[in-house]
Amino acid sequence: VQLQASGGGLVQAGGSLSLSCAASGRADSPSVMGWFRQVAGKEREFVATIFWSGPRRFYADSVKGRFTISRDNTKNMMYLQMDSLKPEDTAVYYCAAKWGSRMITSYVSTQSSYDYWGQGTQVTVSS
Repeated sequence: VQLQASGGGLVQAGGSLSLSCAASGRADSPSVMGWFRQVAGKEREFVATIFWSGPRRFYADSVKGRFTISRDNTKNMMYLQMDSLKPEDTAVYYCAAKWGSRMITSYVSTQSSYDYWGQGTQVTVSS
């Protein structure tokens, strides 16, 4: 399985960026995909998760109302639309995925709940 994240870049505060994550290597679809981010020297933190069937989406409090996670089931693609960006959103953004068994929603923000990780894409928000 490969997860390829793309779309990062440099943007001014208040601007927008859109990230994409392409999942490949399996014929079936993932059960859950999510975004995490990490600032150098700090722990990786949860950003958002989307379940592949049904409407369930979850967001970290820090991004609620500004970020929108979505998916394209036909392409096994996940997206993160980031609006009203703040300098504190600067980080390397990683996509993650889980196949197979269902994920209990209380564990969506736990890194160990995900089986596969992408390489990360840098997002830099200037003040």
